[in-house]
Amino acid sequence: MKRLLDCSASEMRVMDKPTLLHAIRASEGRILVSETIAMTQPLLNGVTNAELAASMGADIVLLNMFDCQKPLINGLPPGCPPDQCLAELQRLTGRIIGVNLEAVDPHHASQHGEMWQMTPGRAASVENARRLIGMGARIIVLTGNPDNGVSNAALADAVQALRDAVGDQVVLVTGKMHGAGIVRESGSAIISEQDVERFARAGSDIILIPAPGTVPGMSQQRVADLIACAHQHQRLAMTAIGTSQEGADRETVRQIALMSKMAGADLHHIGDTGFMGLALPENIQTYSIAIRGVRHTYTRMARSVNR
Repeated sequence: MKRLLDCSASEMRVMDKPTLLHAIRASEGRILVSETIAMTQPLLNGVTNAELAASMGADIVLLNMFDCQKPLINGLPPGCPPDQCLAELQRLTGRIIGVNLEAVDPHHASQHGEMWQMTPGRAASVENARRLIGMGARIIVLTGNPDNGVSNAALADAVQALRDAVGDQVVLVTGKMHGAGIVRESGSAIISEQDVERFARAGSDIILIPAPGTVPGMSQQRVADLIACAHQHQRLAMTAIGTSQEGADRETVRQIALMSKMAGADLHHIGDTGFMGLALPENIQTYSIAIRGVRHTYTRMARSVNR
């Protein structure tokens, strides 16, 4: 029952859900989640964006736009079978692997030509969740990409369905990093205490809340109130940068990190589009150092995946 902060790749590999949640909680707000886009060209030739994020200090790698019905992670070694790509990514990074699924509200579903456009393999369905678990996903984040029409009501329905079907097998995270195509659920209205309670009662293990300074109206105090609500319902809270500020200057990222820590975040998420597909690598390291110093950051960066 170690802190995730101190765990090696071999220890992460065998954690069940209760052990993983305990390890996160025991780390006292010093866990960094780095999101990457699976389908984009990697920043470095022959290296996945997930490997790069891990090398800069991320404890957990979260894949966005991973279609579990047509699995693809660009940068993996040639010949990796599609159904083995998550297991291979875990082997290469030595990290916990999570995947986003999107709970599109049929009343707000949007057809558009942007790269974020929904596909069946990214929908927050029980079938897709089971497929991801079988492939090796340890965390499923129910959220939404820009303009896809993801509502808080749809997220609550989705997490309840997944809790009933697979809730004992995978950590469930629920929330939005931005409006996700619904203007009335954006800015200061993106999430309320009632939404936090609804997600908790529906079965979410971790509530996702925009980090202070990322979404209009999300002040440090407002985020602290929402996190306190999550904790009152015995849930963890993850602050998230989903507004491309993962591509801002280091001082901005450092401020967001410290405000999130002061607000009470148990996990800290940094987004996937500093450059397209990944936060600026130096910002991943900057965030890590801000929330836990160089000792733990360099230890995570240096610890071999063979340990």
